[in-house]
Amino acid sequence: MLLGEGAAASFVVTGYPAEVGHAWLEPLLTYPGRLDVSLHVEPVPPKVAADRLRRQMARLESSNQTGAEQGKLEDFESEVAAADARDMAASLARGDGKLFRVGLSVTVHAASEEELEEEVGHVQSLASSMLIDARPASYRQLQGWVTALPAGVDLLGQRRSMDTHALSAAYPFASPDVAVETSPTAVLYGLNADSSGVVVWDRWALDTYNTVVLARSGAGKSYFCKLDLLRSMYAGVTAAVIDPEDEYTRLTDAVGGTTIRLGEPGVHLNPLDLALDRTATRDALSRRALFLHTLLAVMLGGPLGPRQRAALDQALIATYRAAGITADERTWNRPAPLLADLVATLENEGDEHGRDLAVQLAPYTTGSYNELFRAPSTRRPSGHLVSWSLRALPDELKAVGTLLALDAIWRGVADAAPDHPRMVLVDEGWLLMAEPEGAKFLFRLAKAARKRWVGLTVATQDAADVLGSELGKAVVANSATQVLMRQAPQAIDQIADSFALSDGERQHLLTASPGDALLCSGQRRVAFQVVASDTEHALVTTNPAEQFTNPDDSARNPDDSTGLDTDTAEEDDLL
Repeated sequence: MLLGEGAAASFVVTGYPAEVGHAWLEPLLTYPGRLDVSLHVEPVPPKVAADRLRRQMARLESSNQTGAEQGKLEDFESEVAAADARDMAASLARGDGKLFRVGLSVTVHAASEEELEEEVGHVQSLASSMLIDARPASYRQLQGWVTALPAGVDLLGQRRSMDTHALSAAYPFASPDVAVETSPTAVLYGLNADSSGVVVWDRWALDTYNTVVLARSGAGKSYFCKLDLLRSMYAGVTAAVIDPEDEYTRLTDAVGGTTIRLGEPGVHLNPLDLALDRTATRDALSRRALFLHTLLAVMLGGPLGPRQRAALDQALIATYRAAGITADERTWNRPAPLLADLVATLENEGDEHGRDLAVQLAPYTTGSYNELFRAPSTRRPSGHLVSWSLRALPDELKAVGTLLALDAIWRGVADAAPDHPRMVLVDEGWLLMAEPEGAKFLFRLAKAARKRWVGLTVATQDAADVLGSELGKAVVANSATQVLMRQAPQAIDQIADSFALSDGERQHLLTASPGDALLCSGQRRVAFQVVASDTEHALVTTNPAEQFTNPDDSARNPDDSTGLDTDTAEEDDLL
């Protein structure tokens, strides 16, 4: 049949193998030429299926008995058909499966009639090797071509009865490499690098929901994380993101999320604020005090000594008391003191360790780092996607900003009802894990996430530092889903030892192209290529040449001035 500038030929499958394995249609689906495979499925009502099977068994038994009475040789095909019918009837009676009417057809395309003849020969040979009897749709080529279109119309009407097990084995998206049951929260990761099948993964069906992504710069790590985030939100997952380079803003705006740009003028986050703990059933004041010990250790670049911790604890109690906040939860709604108030208390305590802490904290209260801490928190973050952008923060404050954002996220999650899955994505997690106290905080979150139906995703390009510390290894060990992308030669030995990689997997990670990845989960391994639709690609790409091709996108350039006055810019930063 001539079709546009090419030619096409349709075939209908009339014969099937007696037994099939999983994904037995894979050879047809991965055929190197252009081949449309159409599988039409029609469920048969249980009562109708039982009546048909009963008549079929009676007909086969009668045929075999008549042949035996007439002295004919035993018909082995009839015996096998009768046995299959009995097994199918028993499965139907037990409720283990159902009966379906299935039609399978293929349409071969080529540029010319001569090439079509050659392609038809290859397809028929392939079908024969699969024990499939594919007959030309004679005088019905137009109907065959329409049947292969994604319209759900079967004009050929050549059907075959199959039970649930046989049909599921023929399902086009079956993957023999990663055996994962599909579910509403499963996410398409990409195409299988070995079989060209799809890799669909459900992190929420594993014993822990955490994911770790390790890759060198430029390997497509953030691209994959943004795709995973976007597709998870399709399934009703709410999320919060810590974004060091303002890469998630375009995606956040597209889905109606909230972007909080720490470090921008007018955007403040008070670490002493109790607002996010109003619904807490435990002592919010004590939890704030314990967190501030961690925060100050990250601010000052090292753990506090015993005397410094004691001085800080006394100063915290005194600072909150001066603001009218005590252990009585009725006082927690009062305005919280600022970091400057805590520093003033440390200076006035008369303890030399407290005064030493006050001197070290001066840059955060009166110096060049005070913008983030000099006023009460601008607003409480909320929404189905909240992105904490750290691009405007100086490098010296990136770890502090990551810790503050992660703390604010976790305070909102810890006391919320676990009524749906939530994702917390920490991009460039090495910023926090480079600090010992920050690594401890992240490890605690990784351990506690599962109990609250939260999946923590940590993505980092500094794999050697992560795997070189005990806390880093613990975070990786508490992640049931591990995604490895291209690695640097200097780090591959440590990666190979930590994940027990084979020589082939090791070489794959050294030579992987951007978007190539290796999914590891226990003993299951699969290499895949990250793929995105055009719409998704426009939202997740960080290639400047692609981002600013559209003039409308130039307004989202993080280096451009908004041209707004201070009050308006402050509100836009938060919305």
